[in-house]
Amino acid sequence: MKYQSFIGLEVHIHLLTKTKVFCGCRSAFGDEPNTNVCPVCMGYPGVLPALNIEAMRMGCMVAKSLNCTIPEKTWFERKQYFYPDMTKNYQISQFASPLGQKGWVDLEGKGRQGAIKKRVRITECHLEEDAGKMIHTGTASLLDYNRAGVSLLEIVTEPDMETGEEAELFIQQLRRTVRYLGVCDGNMEEGSLRADANVSINLPGKGLGKKVEIKNLNSSRFVRLGLDYEIVRQGELLDAGKEVIQETRLWNENRDETAIMRTKENAKDYRFFPEPDLPVFTPDAAFLKSVEEALTELPLKRQRRFEADYGLTEEQADLICEEKAQADYFEAAVKQACGQGLENKDAAGRIANWLLTDIKHILHRDGISASEFGSFKLTPQRLASLLVLIAKGTVSGKNGKQTLEAVLAEDKDPAAIIKERGWEQIVDPAKIAGIVQTVFAAEQATVDELRSLLSGGNPKRTNTLRAYLVGKALAATGGRADPKIVGTQVEQLLQA
Repeated sequence: MKYQSFIGLEVHIHLLTKTKVFCGCRSAFGDEPNTNVCPVCMGYPGVLPALNIEAMRMGCMVAKSLNCTIPEKTWFERKQYFYPDMTKNYQISQFASPLGQKGWVDLEGKGRQGAIKKRVRITECHLEEDAGKMIHTGTASLLDYNRAGVSLLEIVTEPDMETGEEAELFIQQLRRTVRYLGVCDGNMEEGSLRADANVSINLPGKGLGKKVEIKNLNSSRFVRLGLDYEIVRQGELLDAGKEVIQETRLWNENRDETAIMRTKENAKDYRFFPEPDLPVFTPDAAFLKSVEEALTELPLKRQRRFEADYGLTEEQADLICEEKAQADYFEAAVKQACGQGLENKDAAGRIANWLLTDIKHILHRDGISASEFGSFKLTPQRLASLLVLIAKGTVSGKNGKQTLEAVLAEDKDPAAIIKERGWEQIVDPAKIAGIVQTVFAAEQATVDELRSLLSGGNPKRTNTLRAYLVGKALAATGGRADPKIVGTQVEQLLQA
């Protein structure tokens, strides 16, 4: 590569507080426009903001999970600027003493060009209020201030990434982390997680180049596409002897290119000064303890534990750990299955396979998200019971899948359904031998052809005929006969 690229991200996440960060207005997406507003979040004269401690606690949880230091004291500033969606003409934010400082996160994942493994430094995490929302319709622009004042945590990285793919992985990993912590739903389509990406290029060893910011990216894919496009665009400018302008650009998803939005403001343009109506926040021991107690095992660490403890492949562990509720469900089912006699890795492998195939299909078909496992009729105990019955040969795999559907339809335990329907597997060799003899009598021509081929005929044709007879015997029992015993009986009768 002729040029070295430097990528830093500013990721904004909406914290799942019930009320806004500096007032008691409801914090929720999708309510009727301008129904969640009050004099405080609209910035009327004489009003006083009050810090939502839950927002501070959630922000500190994210900061700790990103290995940041929580300062002894932290405070807020006013960031001066005017946009129509900000009625105060300033935003309450943090500048000099953000709540999380100097952390790091390790990126690990598969990229298109191979494995990605890199440490990204976190500059800071700071808490602030969100602005309102502009809605452009025809020749008019409408304003909805429901979002004004919603708790917003901004996570700023150092320019340690080099490709759009690394930035995409960072967003995906961060999204999974905040969802595990339960502090953000990570829904990028609704704007509860969005990113600004900074990128510059320069000749190797020459340091950072002129920084361009791509604003308001609402998907990790757009982050990758926008950055990769910008790296190429800037390279072409430098190759032509032109200058890269420091500016803010937008990603045009319809044309797959960036376009200029405005020239970039610097921190001095915002004229930060201390917010006079909010006291300095000093986290005490009880507050810090509540933060520590709310932390949980993070997804990447859990994924590696699943690989080591349960023998899952990297892909299986990655897919199961995508949602905390799904990973919790998996572990609960494995524990139940082990309690009923299965060996740990055998139980884990069976449950992982069902979770990622049949159950995934059902969830998708019925419009159930993985985060709704808590209300799923197929409880971990029921799934474990079903898979133990299959492992012990009580029910065939085919009838096991029918049982799965019946559990969901009838809200009953698998063992009760199997007994009621008579779906127990037939394992008596003598009984199966009788069924195979009946099939042989009905399929005499096939049996004769197969016997004639056994002494060296076409192997493909031989296998086809053998499978045909086994299939007929299984069908005669409604799929209840043990396929291995059926195969054995077919072979014995062919040799007779």
